[in-house]
Amino acid sequence: MPELSSRQLAQLPPLAAIRVFEAVARHLSFTKAATELGMTQAAASYQIKLLEERVGSPLFLRKPKQIVLTEAGQRLAPAVSEAFALLSGAYAAARGGADGVLCVSTLLTFASNWLARHLGSFQVAHPSLAVRLDTSNRLVDFAREDIDIAIRSGGGTWPGVEVHRLFNADFTPVLSPELAASIGGVREPADLLRLPILDPGDIWWRDWFTCAGLPVEELARRPNTSMGAQAYEANAAIAGQGVAIVTRALFKAELADGRLIQPFDLVGDDGHAYWLVYPTARRNVPKIRAFRDWILAEIACQ
Repeated sequence: MPELSSRQLAQLPPLAAIRVFEAVARHLSFTKAATELGMTQAAASYQIKLLEERVGSPLFLRKPKQIVLTEAGQRLAPAVSEAFALLSGAYAAARGGADGVLCVSTLLTFASNWLARHLGSFQVAHPSLAVRLDTSNRLVDFAREDIDIAIRSGGGTWPGVEVHRLFNADFTPVLSPELAASIGGVREPADLLRLPILDPGDIWWRDWFTCAGLPVEELARRPNTSMGAQAYEANAAIAGQGVAIVTRALFKAELADGRLIQPFDLVGDDGHAYWLVYPTARRNVPKIRAFRDWILAEIACQ
């Protein structure tokens, strides 16, 4: 590990000013930063003024009812956030143990159909660590949000984060046995054209139809309804409302007990997967390490 010389240490700005800068940059508000740090707005402004004098240029542009980072502030903010994350992680590691609250941002279907069904074993192993789930499709800004770790689907190429592949986000049609029986069974892909298609605007349907040799223009003739999540579409399929297209790994229980059937072996794969994601600078934080090790082992056992 590189060591700082006494000269380099002397050039560092006061830690108090850096701490205020990190909070103001995160909130883009002197008032919110001051409240978080337990100081007055005037005191927070004074610390930023000291830091700007040391840097030699403004770090924020003060506008009516809003502030924004200058170019210098934009360069400094990510480095400061990473430095505090490293310090926090080192302190947590020195204390040892995983406790407190772990906030996991995850997709709704993954939360309801996988995580909720397995999380009990993690809680048994780590009784002093409370888990809070935040279900959302948006990408997380770890520097600005109170999120420790995220589960996302995609190509896995996101800058500044560690990624661990969980399983492929493949896709295939599923439906209830009763709906299949209503047309005398589903024996070939063309039989699906006789049934309602749930979320026909989903790109997965277009890809699967192409692989199956079905006319993709048929999808445009269907009502373009969308439920926004595989979990909702699968529930509608279980109720016999139509055919859903889903990732099999998220519906093992429904397929195993016969509530859903997968009529064809043909499975689409666009190269996307489900990933565990967290900031590189926080990879050794005990609670993150504990969740990472648990979920990777849990996935491997399936």
